[in-house]
Amino acid sequence: MLTVGVDCTPLVGRRTGIGNTVHELLGALVAADDGTVALTGYGLTWRGRTKLPPLLPPGVRLAPRPIPASPVLALWGRVAWPPIEWWTGRLQVVHGTNAVVPPSRAARLVTVHDVSWITFPELVGAASRRYPRLVRAAVRQGAVVHTPSAYVAGEITDLFGVPEERVRVIPWGVDAEGLARRAESGVGRGQPDARRPYLLAVGTSEPRKDLPGLVAAFGAVADQVADVELVLAGAPGWGEDALQVAIGRLPPRVRARVRREGWVGDPAPLIAGAAALAYPSLYEGFGLPPLEAMTLGVPVVTTAAGAIPEVVADAALLVPPRDVDALADGLLAVLTDRARRDRLVAAGRARAQSYRWSDTASAFLRLYRELDSSQRIG
Repeated sequence: MLTVGVDCTPLVGRRTGIGNTVHELLGALVAADDGTVALTGYGLTWRGRTKLPPLLPPGVRLAPRPIPASPVLALWGRVAWPPIEWWTGRLQVVHGTNAVVPPSRAARLVTVHDVSWITFPELVGAASRRYPRLVRAAVRQGAVVHTPSAYVAGEITDLFGVPEERVRVIPWGVDAEGLARRAESGVGRGQPDARRPYLLAVGTSEPRKDLPGLVAAFGAVADQVADVELVLAGAPGWGEDALQVAIGRLPPRVRARVRREGWVGDPAPLIAGAAALAYPSLYEGFGLPPLEAMTLGVPVVTTAAGAIPEVVADAALLVPPRDVDALADGLLAVLTDRARRDRLVAAGRARAQSYRWSDTASAFLRLYRELDSSQRIG
């Protein structure tokens, strides 16, 4: 039996992109296991210690002791102590799912979703600025780095000097059947009583998502698509002030067609009901919402930023980041050009079939076994 510790901290609180990814990965790992892997979930949170247990899927054991995150993270950024086994018991592999992997006697794997905290430090929150020190410590101590895209893998090699053989690319996936069930059973704007067709953006109002640029682009085409709304689904973040300014600049008749949904636990129904998904990010290490939209037959307008082109290929309409005019043209195209829209929908469905959570989980289980074998030989 291979014992694997998995950081489940992102499950706590209002789940956003990384939290949803970890949730899907855990479920897929349990489903793919043939009975030879024992998963132990641990959380780097003291305040969230009572919230984590019910969030773990059946088949994932909870570490017996909670971890006080602040003092421990401060230590891990400087020294390889204390080991995670203090809290989890014996492990053979430890998987840090969000840029932090604890010191351990076991083989270690750290997932780096993106490196925006280095390449775009002005676009991230204060908590993310500790990641460079923690990733460097993990690399220095021999951890293998996982990235969800070749784009981020290249950044890791360039920025951290990690040899290519110590960086592994395993993309995230989509559970097409599960996503369809959630879309059909959920209650939200994607239901038949929706008053108007809508463009949808999913994400916290943080600078990296460039929601102000999207609002400006919508304002530029609103008179040409007079029956369409812009729906923004996501919690307020550190870019909220700029977003409110952008909305306030719209004429009142257009401003009334911008709807804020706030944080949405499961955006599948919203995505399924959208006329198009707008994803104008300035940088992404992967980009799961476009894949989910393409799976559900919703055309995508997004930016040629970071790993997005690698993920969507020619199955989405790509525009330059920060180019409001190009974004406006793209939105208008998917809303008014039926032939182009149909081509994007067909290409999107085909592209999304290349990304399955079952394949992702199988690849991780193979990597866990490889890391354990290498550790024992070493």
